[in-house]
Amino acid sequence: MSKSELLKKLLPGFIPLFVFIAVDGIWGTRAGLVAALVIGVAEMVWIWIKEKRFDRFVLVDTGLLMALGSVSILLDNDIFFKLKPGLIELILCAVLGVSAFSKLNIIGLMTKRYMKDMEMNDQQVAQFRKTMQLMFFVFLFHTILVFYSAFYLSNEAWAFISGGLFYILFAVVFGYEFVKQKMKLRKQVVIPDEEEWLPLVNGQGEIIGKAPRSACHRGEKLLHPVVHLHVFNNQKHVYLQKRPMNKLVQPGKWDTAVGGHISVGETLETALKREAFEEIGLTQFSARLVKTYRWDSELECELVYVFTTHDFKSIHLHSDEVLEGRFWTPKQIESNIGKGVFTPNFEHEYQLLKKEIF
Repeated sequence: MSKSELLKKLLPGFIPLFVFIAVDGIWGTRAGLVAALVIGVAEMVWIWIKEKRFDRFVLVDTGLLMALGSVSILLDNDIFFKLKPGLIELILCAVLGVSAFSKLNIIGLMTKRYMKDMEMNDQQVAQFRKTMQLMFFVFLFHTILVFYSAFYLSNEAWAFISGGLFYILFAVVFGYEFVKQKMKLRKQVVIPDEEEWLPLVNGQGEIIGKAPRSACHRGEKLLHPVVHLHVFNNQKHVYLQKRPMNKLVQPGKWDTAVGGHISVGETLETALKREAFEEIGLTQFSARLVKTYRWDSELECELVYVFTTHDFKSIHLHSDEVLEGRFWTPKQIESNIGKGVFTPNFEHEYQLLKKEIF
C-alpha cells in the first residue's frame, strides 16, 4: 500500500480531533468531548454501512480524545489548562508541517475526500501549499508563546496570548496577504483583445483552463503546452535557429529549430505545422513525438512536446522570428555546451535526446 493510500484510510480519524478543537474553544472541554464522541461514533457507523468495515483508527483516535479530555477535567489543574491550548496547537502544527513541507499533504487529501467537487489546478495547489506554510509558522510562533506564558507570565498575560493575540496575529498576517494580492492585481497589465490565449494543463497534459500569453510569461507558474521540433539531415546533424536580439527570453542564442506555443483550440499537429512554417518555412514533413517533459524557468512553466523529423529540404527562413539557421554536428554542439552559445532549454533537451538521436 502506498503512503497516499494509507493516509486516505487514516484521514477519517482526524475528524473527531478537529471537531473537539473547534467546540472546546467555544463551549469548553466537556462540550468538546461530547461532540467528538458523537462524531466518532457517527463516522464508525457510516463507514460500516457504506464500506462494511470497522475503522479502528477512528475508534482509537476518539478513545484517546475521551481519555485525555477526562484527565483534563479530573485534574482541574491550573497549569494543565494553561498548557492545553498549546498542546492542541502543537498537534495542528504537526499536521500543517507534514502537509506544507512534505509530499504527504494530509490537509489536501482531507479536502479531496470531503469536498469531492472541488478541483484545483497546479497554480492553486502551489498557492494552497504556501498558505499552509504560512499558517504553520504562525501556529508555531503562537504555540511557543503559549507555553512560555503558561510558566513565566501572569494569568492576564497568558489569557491575552492564548486568546486575543492569536486572532491579532492572523488578522495581521492574512491582512498582509490580502494587500499583497491586491497590489499584485493592480500591477497586472490589461489584456488586449487581440492577445493570444493559451490552454492551461496539468502534468498529464489535460486542459484545465486558459490564460493570456502575457499571464503565462510573468512568473506565475501557469503550466501551458508547447511544441519543439528537432530537424536532422542524413548525417544526423542538428538544425538550430539563432534567436533575434530583441527576444525577451535568451536573445542571440542558438536554440531548437522550431519551438512555439499551442493556442487555445489547436491540436499538437496543427500547432507543430504552423510553428514549423512560421519559424523556418518547413512544409511537407512527417514528425514523430519522442519525448514529453516539464520545463520550469523564472518566467514560465511549460509542458514540452518534443518531435523529431528528417525532412529538411524545404527549410527556408522567411521571418524576423529567426535571425539565422544552420546545421550543427554533434561534435560542434558538445564542444559548445555550457559556454553560453545555446539556450539552457536546448542544452537540457539535447541531453534527453542523445540516445534517441545517435
